[in-house]
Amino acid sequence: MLETSARLLRLLSLLQTRRDWSGADLADRLGVTDRTVRRDVDKLRSLGYPVHATTGTTGGYRLGAGAALPPLLLDDEEAVAVAIGLRSASGGTVTGIEETSVRALAKLEQVLPARLRNRVNALHSAMVALPGRGPTVDPDTLATIASACRDHQRLRFDYQHRDGDHSLRQVEPLRLVHTGRRWYLVGFDLDRDDWRTFRVDRLTPRTPTGPRFTPREPPADDMAAYTAYGLSNAAYRYQAVITLHMPMAQAAEHITATAGVLEPLDDTSCTLRAGSNSLDGIAIWISLIGCDFQVHSPPELVDRITGVADRLSRAAHRSTGS
Repeated sequence: MLETSARLLRLLSLLQTRRDWSGADLADRLGVTDRTVRRDVDKLRSLGYPVHATTGTTGGYRLGAGAALPPLLLDDEEAVAVAIGLRSASGGTVTGIEETSVRALAKLEQVLPARLRNRVNALHSAMVALPGRGPTVDPDTLATIASACRDHQRLRFDYQHRDGDHSLRQVEPLRLVHTGRRWYLVGFDLDRDDWRTFRVDRLTPRTPTGPRFTPREPPADDMAAYTAYGLSNAAYRYQAVITLHMPMAQAAEHITATAGVLEPLDDTSCTLRAGSNSLDGIAIWISLIGCDFQVHSPPELVDRITGVADRLSRAAHRSTGS
């Protein structure tokens, strides 16, 4: 059994990992009785930590917001991830956090053990970030959405569509997804009774957030893959399925996650699923990847590729005078 001081730190760490804990779950994690958990919670409260009791059939605890931020207990991997994230924040897609990121990083690096500081320095020295040119996202908006995802609270927000129109949406938020250039929210749209993906830079949350909801079964196990497919395929008029005679790792150098979804076939080929509102656009784009390929669908794409090839061939003959 852990000593009291070590157990208190462990209890505080557990309370920080998720919103609600039952007393039985905490007792099981700490290897103590429910009565000991209650005493340890009282000790944390006496130290100024706002540990609230929650209602329910078994009762439980929640770490609330206090007058000051309590110490965050991070393991080695979490500390390295936070430090790298703060160092990279100035070149990211969140507006106005450059100076505050530097201050937070200074506090963190002051207490990092030497072994972790060396890892952070080594990782960061090998990283070069190109300044982003895409839209940025307000950090308060990200925080509001992340909290609603965590606490299973409905979101109401004004949303600007691609054509400039606006609409009010009511969504049960599931996950924030970052593609490297943009932030997206995946959630269940109550008015449309279906899962939808929203660009975060186009939405403005309305506060306060709505009532809590019971989480639905997610639309996919891999939310990153689900989002990539939605962005690169589902939103378009045509969805193409093409075999590329190129290793998947090599194809990924030409095709981003938001341009198409790649699936391996064997060591020398892979399947590409990509969408577009223009068959000519797909035909030209595929021809520029630089490998042999085979179109499986849609069948109209084969005719467009033939037409593009004929035009290019005629242009080449005219240009060379042959």
